[in-house]
Amino acid sequence: MFETVIGLEVHVQLNTKTKLFCSCATSFAEHQNSNTCPTCLALPGALPVVNKEAAMKAMRFGYAIDADVQHSSNFDRKSYFYPDSPMAYQITQLHNAIVQNGELFIDLEDGTQKRVGITQAHLEADAGKNMHEGDHSKVDLNRAGTPLLEIVSAPDMRSSDEAVAYLKKLHATVRYLDISDANMQEGSFRCDVNVSIRPKGQEAFGTRVEIKNINSFKFVAAAIAYEVQRQTEAYEDGVYDQEVFQETRLYNVDQGVTKSMRGKEEAADYRYFPDPDLRPLVVTEAMIEEAKQIPEMPDAKATRYMEELGIKKYDALVITAQKEMAYYFEEMLEGGANAKMAVTWLTSELLGRLNKAGFNIENSPVDAKTLGTLVSKIADDTISGKGAKDVLDYMMENESRDVDAIIDELGLAQVSDDGAILAIIDEIIAANPEKVAEYKSGKDKLFGFFVGQTMKASKGSANPAKVNDLLKERLG
Repeated sequence: MFETVIGLEVHVQLNTKTKLFCSCATSFAEHQNSNTCPTCLALPGALPVVNKEAAMKAMRFGYAIDADVQHSSNFDRKSYFYPDSPMAYQITQLHNAIVQNGELFIDLEDGTQKRVGITQAHLEADAGKNMHEGDHSKVDLNRAGTPLLEIVSAPDMRSSDEAVAYLKKLHATVRYLDISDANMQEGSFRCDVNVSIRPKGQEAFGTRVEIKNINSFKFVAAAIAYEVQRQTEAYEDGVYDQEVFQETRLYNVDQGVTKSMRGKEEAADYRYFPDPDLRPLVVTEAMIEEAKQIPEMPDAKATRYMEELGIKKYDALVITAQKEMAYYFEEMLEGGANAKMAVTWLTSELLGRLNKAGFNIENSPVDAKTLGTLVSKIADDTISGKGAKDVLDYMMENESRDVDAIIDELGLAQVSDDGAILAIIDEIIAANPEKVAEYKSGKDKLFGFFVGQTMKASKGSANPAKVNDLLKERLG
């Protein structure tokens, strides 16, 4: 039996307006090589200046994960020769990163939490982008110099499920902090996976393989599963040392396999040395106090929902996993919705319709205040749950947001007047004397017949609770 050992390196593109060491814009999808200057093109004589906003965002992340935020940190040069790196080196932080020794807690399927250590999070400049068209390769340097926060975990994860749970919690964390849009499709949240196996009980780590640049949770899980199987089979076949060695691999999405890219470099291969153009990054007390002003984070928010609103843990975790979902839920409550009913109508009724229609919570046709109002109409018996579903369906297809007007237009207002309901019940009883006699002789299941007939006669508008109470009274 083998144990899987996983560590992750996640590159988070910080949502600053300008690059890490110059004033060029970081806007996405601009014309090639238009957001460039002598500094990010590495022209002779151009000198870098650190972006204060990037440092602030890194510090804010550090305080959110209970890390040691360094009041003085340093930049290093990492040498490598690729077409998308005009400097022939990358400015990064190897020896004294701005964030060190943090932690993140992930929620496991058995309801427990697991601590995953974060060794460090350091600032570094992104490279450009290579584009291959037929026999030609081009380089777009718009992205060169964009600020990244590379977040390095300890090798604390033991399964693909744990790795994905960590990634999702990290993704939520940077989104809550508003330090990155973390858009995986656009490459602002990229993951390198380090995987090894070892016989259970062995303390020494096995040979680590790095899988580069995976941009979806699904592919992270699939890449880990394949790599673990590959390494396990090599070990069992006695060819582990020949087939598993320290290297960089890529995950082929179409084939579902990892393939060798190059041998894995050691730190010495990159010839790290202190960047002579950059002095230590020293932060001020004012920066520290500002960076410590972090919003309510997912774990704290979930705990508050459970303790103050009486929501189940599972529902609290689902809602807080996405910042937009949590904010939508809280706006529903502000609109007058009962918390437990709001959970059901958000996570089941609305999300089901959004998924089917190809929407998400951010571009939902039904806003939070409107859904909150609809839920409050169920609670005060203005409309039945079934009728509310019809209203929600109507709002998904139409622009109207006036809940009362839609209820009136669709004729879904619930009748709670005793006299009106009793008149219908008396007609049903008079029309079915044999059923009444059978019910009174002990056939209790016939009660459902009378409820159904009453609801049918009222076209579903009668308050079901009232119908039940008044029928019991009439039938004795």
